[in-house]
Amino acid sequence: MLCRAALSPLVRSPGWCFVLPPHAIAAISRLYLPHHNQRLRNESIRCWSNIPFITMPLSRAHGKSFAHRSELKHAKRIVVKLGSAVVTRGDECGLALGRLASIVEQVSMLQNQGREMMIVTSGAVAFGKQRLRHEILLSQSVRQALHSGQNQLKDMAIPVLEAPACAAAGQSGLMALYEAMFTQYSICAAQILVTNLDFHDEQKRRNLNGTLHELLRMNIVPIINTNDAVVPPPEPNSDLQGVISVKDNDSLAARLAVEMKTDLLIVLSDVEGLFDSPPGSDDAKLIDIFYPGDQQSVTFGTKSRVGMGGMEAKVKAALWALQGGTSVVIANGTHPKISGHVITDIVEGKKVGTFFSEVKPAGPTVEQQGEMARAGGRTLAALQPGQRAEIIYRLADLLTDQREEILLANKKDLEEAENKGRLALPLLKRLSLSTSKLNSLAIGLRQIAASSQDSVGRVIRRTRIAKDLDLEQVTVPIGVLLVIFESRPDCLPQVCKEGRGNWLRPGRERVCSFQILHHLTQEALSIHGIKDAVQLVNTREEVEDLCRLDKLIDLIIPRGSSQLVRNIQKAAKGIPVMGHSEGICHVYVDTDASVEKVTRIIRDSKCEYPAACNALETLLIHRDLLRTPLFDQIIDMLRVEQVKIHAGPKFASYLTFSPSEVKSLRTEYGDLECCIEVVDSVQEAVEHIHKYGSSHTDVIITENEKTAEFFLQHVDSACVFWNASTRFSDGYRFGLGAEVGISTSRIHARGPVGIEGLLTTKWLLRGDNHVVSDFSEHGSMKYLHESLPLPQRNTN
Repeated sequence: MLCRAALSPLVRSPGWCFVLPPHAIAAISRLYLPHHNQRLRNESIRCWSNIPFITMPLSRAHGKSFAHRSELKHAKRIVVKLGSAVVTRGDECGLALGRLASIVEQVSMLQNQGREMMIVTSGAVAFGKQRLRHEILLSQSVRQALHSGQNQLKDMAIPVLEAPACAAAGQSGLMALYEAMFTQYSICAAQILVTNLDFHDEQKRRNLNGTLHELLRMNIVPIINTNDAVVPPPEPNSDLQGVISVKDNDSLAARLAVEMKTDLLIVLSDVEGLFDSPPGSDDAKLIDIFYPGDQQSVTFGTKSRVGMGGMEAKVKAALWALQGGTSVVIANGTHPKISGHVITDIVEGKKVGTFFSEVKPAGPTVEQQGEMARAGGRTLAALQPGQRAEIIYRLADLLTDQREEILLANKKDLEEAENKGRLALPLLKRLSLSTSKLNSLAIGLRQIAASSQDSVGRVIRRTRIAKDLDLEQVTVPIGVLLVIFESRPDCLPQVCKEGRGNWLRPGRERVCSFQILHHLTQEALSIHGIKDAVQLVNTREEVEDLCRLDKLIDLIIPRGSSQLVRNIQKAAKGIPVMGHSEGICHVYVDTDASVEKVTRIIRDSKCEYPAACNALETLLIHRDLLRTPLFDQIIDMLRVEQVKIHAGPKFASYLTFSPSEVKSLRTEYGDLECCIEVVDSVQEAVEHIHKYGSSHTDVIITENEKTAEFFLQHVDSACVFWNASTRFSDGYRFGLGAEVGISTSRIHARGPVGIEGLLTTKWLLRGDNHVVSDFSEHGSMKYLHESLPLPQRNTN
């Protein structure tokens, strides 16, 4: 903010200057220069050039609006329109100061990033109404006190306050408030009042345009409002051909946005955006993207409680701005949970409000895909077990028959990822498919098909509640799954194998692999006409936005790095996430370990597939094994396998020349690296695992059964092994047929998750005119609660 004190050194400083047009001078001099010192005003204007300006080059040529939300982050020039309902209090007398302060903070943040921000604001009438009411009440109370000679006041009626008078009384106070708020962020603001006539007079229009450009060039935020003190009532149907008439602040914001070649117009109101039916009704759904022509299918309600325009006026203004090359978002600026970051969220491309776009996607929206996945999943769950098995067998055959095409598509993804340097080596290994991987997938799918008779619809409990009233608990699919992959194309067939809807979201670097696998999966589902049960998200939707669709998604399964899983767990709003954030797996070598077993198990755990989440990351060695032949064999084997060793603090203390000391004992390397640490006992090994592990998979190597059982019972991880490699922690190796993920949570499913982990239950009650009142104290029936035998399971 440039205040009067800050101008003094500028006046005295020498330097070259630039010339401001008179209309730009008028917009700023009234606010910041003493009116009694004309010389100071003139000298200050000549020295404005000493103010440092940070400009950001335009990211695109104006003339065409952004096609996708993700592109909004490139917007440089932005207009924020604040509706009356946003800036005024609920009683319509006075401003919502907390909300306004939050908006100023967001605008200031974007301005300080190098963007050019403009505000079209309402609120002068409400602020003026508050001031005039106060003056009237004060005046009436004084008169009553003089007339009555007493301090007792009678009820005082407040006359109707006309909007022009309120606007005249409120404009200066509103601007003073904006000035004070922007001062906190060292940002200068300037007021501009306009009417519709200013846009019809060519000279005034050029002056306005020049003023705004000069203010933006000087890093000043223009605060623009219709001059409601003098503006005439709006004329109906006064729009000219191709030109919008300024009837309210919605049309003003749209007109300014187009005149100033603005990249983005944000219209804040008291509703979330556009709905396909009246907001608040049972079937109302927020329209994420609105396209020209869609207004025919929208029913507009009444306008907001304050202000001149309603939603129909906002849509009309938005479409006019869109036609002029400005992107538009209409969003809620009053909701207490989002108003504090609504503007920055929109600019970051997050799914907030309704985005206006001229480019319709080639396929369905993600919401439509979610609906199709849910409908297809319900149909799939209702199929007979043999029909579901037929689909899975078909998918296994397609993986075998189309092996060459799959590997060719995967090769393209690998080459693109390597050329662009997008992926680290561990992720490249996960992205890679091979003949052996595809064969393993096909075998796993056939195992699932063979056992699918006893998955969905299996009765796990039968109870006779009363005579002729029987209760069953049966297995059913969880619902629609959102599976987010990171370099794991082999995961797609594994999750698309049972009676549920699936929603798959791959990363950018494995498009070809996923497209062909998705195509084969839908081909298998087409046997029974339900290919839509599995959807592949190909849009630019951000993962964070997908994680908010709690009405369409029942479970999220992230498959990838620990960072991906943590991001998903943080972003998920009301949707459970099945997964593990890290795979910090330990192997503890006990004093009674077999020499033959130690090196084999450690080599397999670390070197067989180091990028896997079930690979060894920390090797714990009993202190008594240091400087023994067994210890030397372990070190020699790791060196031969080119495993980089990091020394734990205790291990480093025993060595004169130690390897690099580990930075953190909670590290998942995902490569040919591991940490070695020393412990004094199996008890200390267990404590170390609990402190630094991730509850994934931990192993003990020993011939002492008592020590082994202590380890197995006390280590609180999803998988705990004795004399076996950590790499056995896998759904396929467990005989689950395939693996959709590994969970370290403590509810529902834990460890490698196969079919059973993706099932839940429902209760079926079969009665004959039963009512609860029959079981009351004086009723005719009694509860039996008898356990009934389960139906015979299919063992074929």
